[in-house]
Amino acid sequence: MKVSREQMAENRRRILDVASRLFKEKGFEAVSVAEVMKSAGLTHGGFYGHFDSKDDLVAQTLAHALAADSVNGASFGDFVRTYLSPRHRDDPAAGCPTPSLAAAIRHQTPAAQAAMTDGLRAQIARLEKALPDLDDANRRRAAIGSWAAMVGAVILARAVDDPDFSVEILQETGDWIAGRVD
Repeated sequence: MKVSREQMAENRRRILDVASRLFKEKGFEAVSVAEVMKSAGLTHGGFYGHFDSKDDLVAQTLAHALAADSVNGASFGDFVRTYLSPRHRDDPAAGCPTPSLAAAIRHQTPAAQAAMTDGLRAQIARLEKALPDLDDANRRRAAIGSWAAMVGAVILARAVDDPDFSVEILQETGDWIAGRVD
């Protein structure tokens, strides 16, 4: 049965959304193509109508997941508070792909590394636009430093087994960022 272009596009978007959640939750190596397709409600055989390989899926999923405008019109302070929240920490599958996947990128293909690079550049540019009035050099420095601190804080907050310490990491990082950019 022939599938319409619209249905193909919807299927592809669904595969990318499912793959993004699964990769963020379990990591690249722990997720199979069959698991992605089953979770998307599609047959394994349909995979190659959308992607050349799992490596292609990884690269395209990263580009898809990182393209979302995470600032999305919020003030810089509101974005930082939301990003550094226990809710974001506790739901990696629905959260930002960077803290979940950045360390694993070095083991992926050049296409996946390029997708991560492009996504990080775009995120830093979005943060630059959301920052309060700073001159260009300080705005870029604050965007890069804030993003690195936020991603690192989420990674560390997820890594520790002490809930109070985890919350402290998130709160202190948010306070430190606020003290640097306000």
